[in-house]
Amino acid sequence: MRRRLLSESQVDKEYFNSLIEQQKVDDITIGVFYRSRTLTVLVVIWLCLAYFAFSRSPTQPLQYNLYHAFMAVCVIFLLISVMIMPNGPFIRPHPALWRMVFGASLLYFLCLVAVVFLRLDEARAILIWVYPELKHMRHSDILDKEYAVNCSQISFARVYSHMDIFALAHFLGWLIKATLLRHHIIAWTLSINWEITEVAFSHILPNFNECWWDSLILDILVCNGLGIQCGMWLCRWLEMRDYQWDSIRNIPSARGKLKRAFLQFTPRSWTHTRWLHPDSSILRSFLLSQLILVWQLAELNSFFLKHIFIVKPSHILTQLRLLLITCISAPAIRQYYLYVIDPHIKRVGSQLWLFIAIILTELLVCLKLGSEIFENTVFWNLIYWGIWMVFSSFLTVWIGRYLANGHSSKRLPSLSSDNQENINQSSCINSKENLKNNNNNLDNKSRQVTISDDVITFDRLSQTSTTHLLSFSPSVSSSSSSSMTNISNHVKIE
Repeated sequence: MRRRLLSESQVDKEYFNSLIEQQKVDDITIGVFYRSRTLTVLVVIWLCLAYFAFSRSPTQPLQYNLYHAFMAVCVIFLLISVMIMPNGPFIRPHPALWRMVFGASLLYFLCLVAVVFLRLDEARAILIWVYPELKHMRHSDILDKEYAVNCSQISFARVYSHMDIFALAHFLGWLIKATLLRHHIIAWTLSINWEITEVAFSHILPNFNECWWDSLILDILVCNGLGIQCGMWLCRWLEMRDYQWDSIRNIPSARGKLKRAFLQFTPRSWTHTRWLHPDSSILRSFLLSQLILVWQLAELNSFFLKHIFIVKPSHILTQLRLLLITCISAPAIRQYYLYVIDPHIKRVGSQLWLFIAIILTELLVCLKLGSEIFENTVFWNLIYWGIWMVFSSFLTVWIGRYLANGHSSKRLPSLSSDNQENINQSSCINSKENLKNNNNNLDNKSRQVTISDDVITFDRLSQTSTTHLLSFSPSVSSSSSSSMTNISNHVKIE
């Protein structure tokens, strides 16, 4: 088995930055959208500040001035984030978008840190200061419908009445989750575990009380199930696409240019994920189980925050948090996947680190400010829930490895897993040695790094002279070379 080393060489750092932190944009044809504008942004910020400093009336009240000052700080912070924050693993539609997402997540994390030092009435007073409509909101406004009432009375009209906007939100939410995870078993585990979570915490949060047919049929089978299935169909369709991009300048027709501009909002490439395979190490299985646990915690935080601060689900504050967490989770899951499958990545990415920090800080805020809510906690329910979460996580990992073993045994030739692992490890070592020896000669070359669990490919194109092609393959005898081509776990450098 490959082991994850603690030390990190210069090649490892360069590999990490190009793959995790700073995904570079290749083949830039419209440079105006990617050219640095730091001085221009500085001048614009200064002019705007000068305008508001001398054009505002000095008789405005303190609350009015503080509100606009807070908004100005947030806007300037996001503009600075676009200039200095890392791109992350995504560059579509533009790296500036993902830098702004990183900046917004950092700003949200800092706000959570400030809330930790406040009392509940103080924190809610700040929310009312920003959103005055929250002042008259009560818990009865959150519980806008009946929960778990007359569950024995089942009719088509009653079931259909529950198909509201939240049912559509469930469907779209699980479609996005399945697209991010790209794994049937993990997605279904999260769906079923969430219904168990609602049962375990229903004595604390009244809106978790649901009829059995609402949880099993509407939630798990209809909304969540259709969302997961449509998400996996979308993943398969994206896998089958041919990702070869032409410059918009080279497209003659106006319709083609418009189509290319629209496709800029689609992925540049698509990677088939393999969270588990038969040779997965114990550490990899443990890391995957942590993904399931943290995901449940992130979902649970949203309901506790709404209940503690008395914010309706339809309020803009709730929608903004949901949008932010969704945008944060996309690069965070990608960084976590690469950290799990690649032993040469020895630390987590910045967006993943920040996502975990946000979830844990939200939990801390809920425990501190929601002490009155947790006074009625039935601790045996939480103990049973925690045991089931751990057990189901490792059960999911075991089932995934078992199914991967049955799937790979039908496709791979008869070569022992030890030999395959030795081939992969020796190939990775040789590739990194070649990169180290040619590091000084490749300073002026652009690099595109694409990785999956099966293939690691480095494309380095010369910008000054002829194309340098570095390739290697594990040394095998000619008799076994034909079987080697069918092995999916191989490494090549082109």
